Amino acid sequence: MEHPILFVSVILQALGLPVPHTIVADGIVGKLLSPHMTYTWLIMAFLVLVPKMTIKNLEMVPGKWQNFWEVVVGGLEGFMAENMGEEGARMMFPMLSTFALYILVANMVGLMPGFMSPTSNLNITLGCTLIVFFTTHILGLKFHGAKYYKHFLGPVWWLIPLIAPIEIISHLARILSLSIRLFGNIMAKETLLAILFMLAGAYFAPLPILCLGVFVSIVQALVFVLLSILYFAGAMEDAH
Repeated sequence: MEHPILFVSVILQALGLPVPHTIVADGIVGKLLSPHMTYTWLIMAFLVLVPKMTIKNLEMVPGKWQNFWEVVVGGLEGFMAENMGEEGARMMFPMLSTFALYILVANMVGLMPGFMSPTSNLNITLGCTLIVFFTTHILGLKFHGAKYYKHFLGPVWWLIPLIAPIEIISHLARILSLSIRLFGNIMAKETLLAILFMLAGAYFAPLPILCLGVFVSIVQALVFVLLSILYFAGAMEDAH
């Protein structure tokens, strides 16, 4: 994290709670009060409260906030429909849109003093990745039943000894690729900003990296969601 003082941790500590000062906390309470967890809950609260505060009632003639959320929801739904079909987009929209908004906000919130990006912790990115991993295979079994195994066997029977191990390894490698890609990029952004803040102060020197951090945050959220869509679409389509 680029900011050594995290205001949520300061508040919790002032309330007398055992806020950990290390990455690995002791005990269940310590783990629940770790910065990556408390800032995850803060972002979750933000994503729940802000839409409720900005859209109290849907109107036939939308206002500026309703227009904003309609553009966001419509854009996400259209993006998913283009890559996984309308049926898959409608079914997976709640999960994928939640991932998109959470990861985007989590990536960018660390750019503000007193905040940190929960996605700079491997526990968070690994948790998101495991949800995607298991959902992929649940979709495969839902759409194909026992025949889902054909996705791992290749186009012809005599290639099965070669294709099957490659397919299994490639599916398991998705856990590493999704989680470490997101974690590594956000951690690198935060580490670089921390160094610049210490060396040059919180003035104009870190500004180019802050701008780059915004770009990286958007791209990494897009990449995570796009890869999740492709994995889901691959599991739902027929094996060739």
